[in-house]
Amino acid sequence: MSASFLALALLGTTGCKTDKPKERSANTPAKETLAIKPNGASGVAPKVTGAPPELQKVFDYIDTHMDEHVGNLQKWIQQPSISNSGEGIPESAEMVKGFFDKLGCQTTRVYDVGITEYGTPGNPVVYAKCDEGAPKTVAIYWQYDTMPVTQPDAWVAPPFEGRVVAGSTAGLPDIPRVLVGRGATNSKGPEMAQLNALMAYKAVNGKLPVNLIFIAEGDEERMDIGLRKFIKDHSDLLAEADALYVGGPSEGCVYVELTTSGKAWGRGPTDSDVHGVMKRTTDSPAWRHIQMLASLTSKDGNTPQIKGWDDGREYPTPEQMKQLEDRAAKTDLVKMAKAQGVARYIGDTPLEVLKAGRYGVSFNLDGIWGGNMYAGGAGAILPNKITSKHAFRYVPKMDGLHIVQMLREQLDRNGYKDVQMKLIGDVPWSRGSSPTSDISVAHKKAAEMLGLGGDQGMFQMASADHYEQNGKTLPLGVNQSEPTGGYWPSYLFSDGPVGQKVGSVSIPMGIGARGGQGGRAHAANEYYAVEGSRWDNGMAGAEKIVAAAIWEFSQTTTTAPKPKTHAK
Repeated sequence: MSASFLALALLGTTGCKTDKPKERSANTPAKETLAIKPNGASGVAPKVTGAPPELQKVFDYIDTHMDEHVGNLQKWIQQPSISNSGEGIPESAEMVKGFFDKLGCQTTRVYDVGITEYGTPGNPVVYAKCDEGAPKTVAIYWQYDTMPVTQPDAWVAPPFEGRVVAGSTAGLPDIPRVLVGRGATNSKGPEMAQLNALMAYKAVNGKLPVNLIFIAEGDEERMDIGLRKFIKDHSDLLAEADALYVGGPSEGCVYVELTTSGKAWGRGPTDSDVHGVMKRTTDSPAWRHIQMLASLTSKDGNTPQIKGWDDGREYPTPEQMKQLEDRAAKTDLVKMAKAQGVARYIGDTPLEVLKAGRYGVSFNLDGIWGGNMYAGGAGAILPNKITSKHAFRYVPKMDGLHIVQMLREQLDRNGYKDVQMKLIGDVPWSRGSSPTSDISVAHKKAAEMLGLGGDQGMFQMASADHYEQNGKTLPLGVNQSEPTGGYWPSYLFSDGPVGQKVGSVSIPMGIGARGGQGGRAHAANEYYAVEGSRWDNGMAGAEKIVAAAIWEFSQTTTTAPKPKTHAK
């Protein structure tokens, strides 16, 4: 008998009184009871076909624990993790490690990746290995970082509260209830659905049908600079992985900062901002910066005026155009624009918009700063330095570093040799993996098991090597509330063609069965549907699809699993 247990036993026999539980005062709010409906507003459960008893028990467990599962997401949302500023990043890395500890992973570690090749420190990467003694191992990629909150007044609920509201409150009348918060869809909601599903599986069955390897990065919103170094240094940690749970191709994205300063220009204020009255007599680096930017695009800002910048660009094939035409026939541009919070698109027809969204290239002005940055009021300032940040989004077979070179040459030709350019990071393109790999077949079988087929619940194929990735891109013509672009570090994992190979990881990536619904990534009122209109577009549906896909992968073997070193 332990000393603590003996003390409690003696306490119970000596007549000593214990304190009664404190009664909740009238001013203390009761714990929120969400009463989430796992099958959504329709109440119609999935028509499960061929699920083994062990999986049916998981589905039942998910249904009866939805309030707890939504609460798990709320707690994660309440921990800020903004990689651009560093706010909450160390705490978030430890929190994610705690998730993997709770799942029962034997190895969990937060890696300090050090200084990256771009000269800045990378954020920590969280690694975990869960050995279930199984023949097959699934790797799961996460990002735990989010974008900053730039317009807090535009939110219907505080961005780090994780409040559950009626969909109509958030301007989403077709969804019964959503969780609003920064990171809700990009990407804590889908990731927590995965973790909830895995925890449910272990709760009822004791162990998972596959081994797991988790890689969680804190730099996705900073061009994956830390993860890139981690994979370069530690590819061996994924040597036993037979597949990545869900992935897909990625566009390329290269990010730069441009700075105009009086010191480099040799005109205007040099060492600091000066009083605005001096504009009467002094040149302005700020106006020079604006003129410099204007020289790089057409007047509407939509066409880059950079010689050679889209060298090597691939254009859609006739087959791909036919698929876009079929989707365009089902696309409502007005509805899609409203859902994305834009007035209208550059193109006037659904085909133009879908083509640009899938195969287009762009040069964006993501932000600009310098001088008097305070909203409202006055304050006479002649800035000595202005900086702007820019993303080039590109397609196969373009080269991000070549684009940066073309930009530098264009600036020089335009007379702006003094403008300084800093490379922030580059995420090369990736075509993804074969749709017939075991992991992709497992996702398809999971969808069929749960009564999903065709376009509903599955990532649509744009061609043999292009499909959409959950959390970043969504299927056109099915869920028209999300944009079709988005990069992620597919090139670090893919066994398919990539723009640049870093490290030695090369594993099939799954075309994932898609449950749940979310949107407004990077925008105000980012959301994740916790109670859908149907069973499959709420959080419970997302979790059931995860559990089914993991089980199906354990049963699907056309490629021999890699040798495993199981813990003893």
